[in-house]
Amino acid sequence: MPSLNPAIAEVRRAVRAALTGLPSGGTVLVALSGGADSLALAAATAFEAPKLGMRAASVTVDHGLQAGSDEVALAAARAAAELGLDPLVVRVEVGSAGGPEAAAREARYGALRDAARDAGAAAVLLGHTLDDQAESVLLGLARGAGATSLGGMTPERIDDVSGVRWLRPLLEVRRATTAAACAAAGLEPWLDPHNTDDRYRRVRVRERVLPVLEAELGPGVAEALARTAEQLREDARAFDDMIAETIEDIVEPAEAGIAISVAALAANPPALRHRIIRHVVRSEFHESLTRVQTLEVARLVTDYTGQGPIDLPGCRARRVGRLIEFSAGAGDA
Repeated sequence: MPSLNPAIAEVRRAVRAALTGLPSGGTVLVALSGGADSLALAAATAFEAPKLGMRAASVTVDHGLQAGSDEVALAAARAAAELGLDPLVVRVEVGSAGGPEAAAREARYGALRDAARDAGAAAVLLGHTLDDQAESVLLGLARGAGATSLGGMTPERIDDVSGVRWLRPLLEVRRATTAAACAAAGLEPWLDPHNTDDRYRRVRVRERVLPVLEAELGPGVAEALARTAEQLREDARAFDDMIAETIEDIVEPAEAGIAISVAALAANPPALRHRIIRHVVRSEFHESLTRVQTLEVARLVTDYTGQGPIDLPGCRARRVGRLIEFSAGAGDA
């Protein structure tokens, strides 16, 4: 009996580990673009999910941004059906808010959330690889992002709004491995022209920056960046635990929102103080603050000279006596 191709085996192991523990009898959805990463993920899920008593399906989102995108989506759906997945194609309208990449991503995740809700899915599987993680860390460094952003993508996350469970089984798998798995299985991935369009920062990182780093610093840069992201996520979890122990003692209800004790915030070191502020806004208003916004709120504690309310995404912060009050209804700061 011929041995299993190593690339196929690696992808299957990663998927099996991600699916283990999900409820038997449930449905898992694969976000399938037709590219090598998602196609290798779909093939491995089609093999592993039934062994764990799960139904596997795929969702292909047609953004309608390229000529022939409908044919690409249908080809991905046909490939999914041949693998034994139940395929679904969803056409979305992409807006312009935040730029083309952000708008397409928002439309795509919205479609995936809707599909997961309609299917009662236990999880949605995304095809991000170790290379994607390394690129995300470099892009975060270029933005001057904080430790949370540099922690990159998480292997598992529960959507704050919809409750959808996002799984990324391939975050420790190289892109070359998914391509090799497709070749070994006789699968023909779609080559997205956007992945070679250097108008996009991620493409420039992929095609220019990482190869230079590998050439100048030696092999293993991508793996090192991914390890850095993992270590930062561990730190973030530790901070989150500290916040969970602290938060109930220092917050209280406020009109149309929530308030935090000024004295308690002042007593905490800056790193914890800033995380508490971001945590409150994220948990109450489902928005993320930039570092500049976080520091402006912190000044209401550490450098208060009577300044007025601060408009933030989804809310407004102001100092009211001994409290920092966050209330709903601000503009898109």
